[in-house]
Amino acid sequence: MGRVNYDELAAFRPLLDSAGIEEDVVNLAATLGSAPHGSGGLLLVGTESDEPWHFAAHLADESRWNARPDLEPTLVRWQIPVGAPPHLAVGLERLEQVRRSETLFVVAPTHASEGLLERVADARRLGALVLSVHGGDRELGGLAHEAVDVPDAGLLSYLEIVQHVVSQSAPGGMARRRSVRARINRLLDTAQGLRAPGAYGDRANRPRW
Repeated sequence: MGRVNYDELAAFRPLLDSAGIEEDVVNLAATLGSAPHGSGGLLLVGTESDEPWHFAAHLADESRWNARPDLEPTLVRWQIPVGAPPHLAVGLERLEQVRRSETLFVVAPTHASEGLLERVADARRLGALVLSVHGGDRELGGLAHEAVDVPDAGLLSYLEIVQHVVSQSAPGGMARRRSVRARINRLLDTAQGLRAPGAYGDRANRPRW
């Protein structure tokens, strides 16, 4: 599994400043952190060709480290491999059972298919909170209550970094948006410091997520 490194994360700050998405990132993280779903009620789905494994792993880590079982995601998959363990065998039918108190988080590096958009629209009509990180899909962005549209600047890498920042900042919660913003700034400040020449010795020995 690939990981986000400090060099990539440090390079994300200029994108926040130039693209004007910082407020969207803060809002998304804060909303996720305060969403009313209980344990098992955070549904995470990607596109047919791209499952959000990294985001799921980051959220699972933050759930354990912060004693926040509500941030443990349920990965919803388009295809279930034979022999998949139960926690990796949740299919699209789960979206048809979404409840008002649940959250659907959609990650779409490319445009969402009609099938995905229909399922997201149905989940919203049923009362689910819809969040998304996407690469310029206006229809998906329009369905989401909170979304981050990641500019096309090394899209996949930046999209993964947005997911990492959101997962690390979400435990702050909507009631403490300042706390969420502070967590993001601390994370990026740390990355920027470690990126400076000599700040962490040899590049190969820098910590990676």
